[in-house]
Amino acid sequence: PPDRRGLWSSFPQIGPAVGFVLANGVMLVLSATLSDAQFASWGWRVPFWAASVLAVAGLWLRSSLTESPQFLELREHARVPLAEVVREHWRLVLLTAGALAIGYAVFYAVTTWSLAYATERLGVSRTVMLACIMAAVVVKGSLTPLVAILGDRYGRRPLCLAGCAATALWMFPMIALLSTGEPLLMFLGFLVALIAFVTMFGVIAAYLPELYEPRVRCTGAAVGYNLGGVLGGALTPIVATAVAEQSGRVPWGVAAYLTGIALLSLGCFALLPETRPVAVVATEPVTG
Repeated sequence: PPDRRGLWSSFPQIGPAVGFVLANGVMLVLSATLSDAQFASWGWRVPFWAASVLAVAGLWLRSSLTESPQFLELREHARVPLAEVVREHWRLVLLTAGALAIGYAVFYAVTTWSLAYATERLGVSRTVMLACIMAAVVVKGSLTPLVAILGDRYGRRPLCLAGCAATALWMFPMIALLSTGEPLLMFLGFLVALIAFVTMFGVIAAYLPELYEPRVRCTGAAVGYNLGGVLGGALTPIVATAVAEQSGRVPWGVAAYLTGIALLSLGCFALLPETRPVAVVATEPVTG
């Protein structure tokens, strides 16, 4: 239903949190129970076996899903209108990509770059770092449906703007807390960053498709979403690692880089419209 669209579409957004915890949980169990020789011989294959089972389950789920009523009306003329999206909706694609970039940047800065930085530069145990990150990711995943409910009630755009603003304000404190090497302080830094992240991405699964008209919805949303992933996710670990190597113990350059992306995304969200469906209340005509 329109007033619960954000909630129901938020469940796939829990996927990255669940996947991160499962993948790293499996690796922690294998590292704790197998010798180096056993892991090198067959243990490294276990995550791939598990992933193959999940892939089959994912294909089965996707094949059983029904399309939206708007898309079903167009199914006889369904196509992949990539040329139309690029030609007529390029501004919307660029805005959505820029808006989503900070979400990817924050998630991969926390889950990928910070892990490498703390273990290699600060000498923190990999197990300790994974525990801090996994705990923050669990909280983030748990809050996703709640944020989506707020999006259904108050709108998608306000939450996205609030999440971007919070991210821009928190990147310098997060890097300062990470640089202490203290588990509780690092966990706090990650936790606030991921709460800001989920404030945006908890509503994205509803917001992004609603921005595009049904005829180009799948293609437009896919291009914008994945382009945002390239801008924010693919570049962040590379850039952050290069910047951190030129810094001292506290890599302020990484904080500045993430803050800059957050401000870019904030500007893009500011230029996008609100899409939350507005309930229409039927009224009796006034006579007399």
